[in-house]
Amino acid sequence: MNETLKRLISGVIYITLLISCILYSTESFILLFGIFMVIATFEFCNLVKINTLLPLSFVTLSYSIISLVSYYEKETNDYLSNLREKQIELGIDIEQLNIVLLIITLLVFIKCLVFLFDNKEQTITRLWKYLYLIGYILLPFIFIVKISFGINDYNPKIIIGLFILIWTNDTFAYLVGKSIGKNKLYERISPKKTIEGFIGGVVFAVFAGYLISKLYIKPNPNFSDKSILIWTMIALIVGVFGTIGDLIESKFKRIAEVKDSGKIMPGHGGILDRLDSVIFVAPIVYLFYQILSYVS
Repeated sequence: MNETLKRLISGVIYITLLISCILYSTESFILLFGIFMVIATFEFCNLVKINTLLPLSFVTLSYSIISLVSYYEKETNDYLSNLREKQIELGIDIEQLNIVLLIITLLVFIKCLVFLFDNKEQTITRLWKYLYLIGYILLPFIFIVKISFGINDYNPKIIIGLFILIWTNDTFAYLVGKSIGKNKLYERISPKKTIEGFIGGVVFAVFAGYLISKLYIKPNPNFSDKSILIWTMIALIVGVFGTIGDLIESKFKRIAEVKDSGKIMPGHGGILDRLDSVIFVAPIVYLFYQILSYVS
């Protein structure tokens, strides 16, 4: 079986599994991304050369607890409110917990950017290996779950729309870059990426965002303009931060001196290779939602 056919078959299986689990139920969506996170954790531990047993146990337990709290957020908030009314103060607030997790993630992301653009940093300290594991692997998967709930309940259209934007950006960045790309974006880390491809990916992602808001999300007519603006902004986030996420994973692989993060998807590499963009995009989209909610 040639490489192109293997890549096609594994890609079709991946997309079918992804969309089926997202659409089937909230539980199947959370379970699938929990499995993805465990595999991504295993791959990341191999990249940075740390023992896998403790990290796998920690991320699995943390993801399970926080995802369940997100799933039953309304019930959890009502329960905590009842406890407070009975003067049983636990000092727990779900919204405050979300903000704390977001701040931790953003701080690690800032360190990721420093790591990406620092030409001298070719080794990772043991402390930062574990901090990256938390802020670059665990928490982004948690925010993938959180943004899928939108304003109220689980909405599969949000997460499917996000993946459509990521696939559109990746596809057209490749096509435009291959066709007219001449100026390298960041040759030392990713020799094939070009500035022209980056711009092309963003432009087509924005167009896809417009189509998603008009044809797929189908908002209330009174809020159609708002929906277009929201999905256009999400598309810009995907174009910029998805590319950064791809570059950061490329640097981890370059330091580890490997081509792919894993071999679970023939022709594509590992789960980290497939989800490197959404890992960096999801927390930024969640932050965008919080700003939008605050402004509204």
